[in-house]
Amino acid sequence: MNILSWQTLVPLPVVLPLVGAGITVAVARRRTLQRVVTAGVLIAMVAIAAALLVGADRFGPLVVEAGGWPAPMGIVLVVDRLAGLMLLVSAIVTLGVLLYSIGQGRASGDTDESDGEAPLPIFHPTMLVLAAGVSITFISGDLFNLYVGFEVLLAASFVLLTLGGTAPRIRSGITYVVVSLLSSVIFLVAIALVYTATCTVNLAQLAGRLDALPEGTRLVLQLMLLIGFAVKAAIFPMSGWLPDSYPTAPAPVTAVFAGLLTKVGVYAIIRTQTLLFPDGRLESLLLWAALLTMIIGILGAVAQDDIKRMLSFTLVSHIGFMIFGIALGSRAGMSAAIVYVAHHITIQTTLFLVAGLIERRSGSTSLTDLGGLLRTAPALAVLFFVPAMNLAGIPPFSGFLGKVGLLEAGADAGTWLAYVLIGGSVVTSLLTLYAMSRVWGRAFWQPAPKASELTFAGDTGEEVEPGTLPAGMVGPTTLLVLVGLAITIVAGPLFGLTNRAATDLLERTPYIQAVFPGGVP
Repeated sequence: MNILSWQTLVPLPVVLPLVGAGITVAVARRRTLQRVVTAGVLIAMVAIAAALLVGADRFGPLVVEAGGWPAPMGIVLVVDRLAGLMLLVSAIVTLGVLLYSIGQGRASGDTDESDGEAPLPIFHPTMLVLAAGVSITFISGDLFNLYVGFEVLLAASFVLLTLGGTAPRIRSGITYVVVSLLSSVIFLVAIALVYTATCTVNLAQLAGRLDALPEGTRLVLQLMLLIGFAVKAAIFPMSGWLPDSYPTAPAPVTAVFAGLLTKVGVYAIIRTQTLLFPDGRLESLLLWAALLTMIIGILGAVAQDDIKRMLSFTLVSHIGFMIFGIALGSRAGMSAAIVYVAHHITIQTTLFLVAGLIERRSGSTSLTDLGGLLRTAPALAVLFFVPAMNLAGIPPFSGFLGKVGLLEAGADAGTWLAYVLIGGSVVTSLLTLYAMSRVWGRAFWQPAPKASELTFAGDTGEEVEPGTLPAGMVGPTTLLVLVGLAITIVAGPLFGLTNRAATDLLERTPYIQAVFPGGVP
């Protein structure tokens, strides 16, 4: 295959899920067909994303000009190594969550899936719209369509957060929407200012034109974009909304949100900081933000008695590791940050799915109500233990390898602030291990409360016998646990890929030349 063959695949991660969403709406009364269409689309997206990653690694950035309109007048879609990796990981975890939700619906014994927890008819098209929004943000070649991707995500996210229409979910959904709209307004104002100053929103063209602006103007634009993305990425002090928004949603929704939505903000920071603002003026600010995000997030986690809320705080905390690597501004730091993004998407999604299994098995995710699960549900104990240790960074898991890469990059930087971040990273890892061990000790190891010997209502409202878990939910969770282990096994080639991606990001030339092979106008 030549490069033109690979380029024809570029629009498909957006087109396929949107077409699939339309089909699932049309067949809303045929739930089995809805499931088949949704699963088929996501399986195809995994295959296409894998092909795009191979193509981008072999030929460099793959570019498509939508409608035949040349850049910068038309919409440009770009898949480089970073975007290809993000597409692949996001497609895999979305497929895993979708299969989990199908298993949840089948386990309820209600073929209409009308219980408010398992997928309602709107669930499948909304999941596909969410997948399309994620893809738009990863492959957009201009700021405005990056904004469009965020808004598609916002619309789909609100629907998913409020499934079932319960009061807690509506409250959480409103909080999420208000915060997201605020960040979107900041982002939109930033786009307007960028266009006013440069007469373009094309990323490759902006890479040259922003360099010609006065330093103060560039700094204002950089801060505006960074603040907008930091809210979406849940970077401290703009992270308070997340722990109150995610835990009330159904388990599949919480899982896909935890894995993907904040990483979209991290991706936007990587793309804009490297391509548009490569001079590193805000590196110290980002390092402090990374440190505070790590420490405050993990302190919140160790104070929680509910597994979902604890995981929500660890989600915030570990965003700090990614920002640490980005802020270092070196190839090693950027490469380790990309590895950690891929690792964290997979592991955090898996842990929230496991939390859903715990809730179904025991009727609660509160540690005060749990105990004895190691004896009554040993498979569930294994499913929790492996990703929990991975998140904590226990060797030889991918979490350990990613953190070692970040610590080495920090030591190479050699500044006092980088060493402070190294210390903060170690403390955060130890407290993460403490938080995971606390869940293990109380939920799995300690004797079960007497009430746990009774029959419980799981998150679908169906009575569940102690020790039994639906295979349709355990299977996809096991699959994602194995994907997390696979990241460890392929860590060498993965670091090689992310090293090449980081080199291209910091050099900027491959991206710019792919969009404008004849020179930037």
